[in-house]
Amino acid sequence: MTEEVRQTAVAGTFYPGARKDLEHLLERLVPVARDRHELLACIAPHAGYVYSGGVAGALYRHLDVPRRVVVLGPNHSGLGAPVAVAPHTGWATPLGRVPVDRELADLLLEEVPEASPDALAHHREHSIEVQLPFLLRRQPDLRVLPLCLGHLDLGECLALGASLAEVITRLGEPVGVVASSDMTHYEPDEAARRRDRAAIDAALTRDPRQLYETVRRERITMCGIIPATAALEAANRLGARAAHLVAYATSGEISGDVSAVVGYAGICMHA
Repeated sequence: MTEEVRQTAVAGTFYPGARKDLEHLLERLVPVARDRHELLACIAPHAGYVYSGGVAGALYRHLDVPRRVVVLGPNHSGLGAPVAVAPHTGWATPLGRVPVDRELADLLLEEVPEASPDALAHHREHSIEVQLPFLLRRQPDLRVLPLCLGHLDLGECLALGASLAEVITRLGEPVGVVASSDMTHYEPDEAARRRDRAAIDAALTRDPRQLYETVRRERITMCGIIPATAALEAANRLGARAAHLVAYATSGEISGDVSAVVGYAGICMHA
């Protein structure tokens, strides 16, 4: 049973709530680019656009976005199911309603026993919502499958990534995978950059196990490590052969306060 349209939770705070204002901002952050890769999988930041919009814009202007996209976001509230599939028919944005890919959702629910349709996990969560305007900027005919992920161990992350790749392969058409994640939280700028470099280097190996274990061992406060690990596993199974860092910044570059920053990285995986 599906619910109706999921309303915005952070429009007007994390990003402009008025359509014209948001369109103008996206025109600046995501101008037309020539050197683009088809979106196979990526790691994209999810803070307020004033802080992470530059990194997200650089990433998305680097990507050609297919019509169907899965967005994996961390569950910041801890509410709801550990693998929460959005049960809605669509998600509202200031740019218009984005349909939820119900076909893809149903296939994933069949494939992943731990997955369940759950609106509670998505109710106030920002990590997926903030990706939608960027995706719409690149693909106006977007259909999205939002997955909000709680704590999963390494084996569960790898299994989810494998199942996601299996479902996408079964569909027989391109489906992009976005892992929504910020990097180190509230450490001095120099320390944040050092920690984030370790996580980024691990991600660039395209080895999900190495990324997961590096973040856990080094206690890197990368909030989307679960989505990123699952996305890397899916990307490898879908044919990823390369990965590169498109952009990196910290909040200190905007606020001027380098005593306690948050890091943002845009990482692209492609064939």
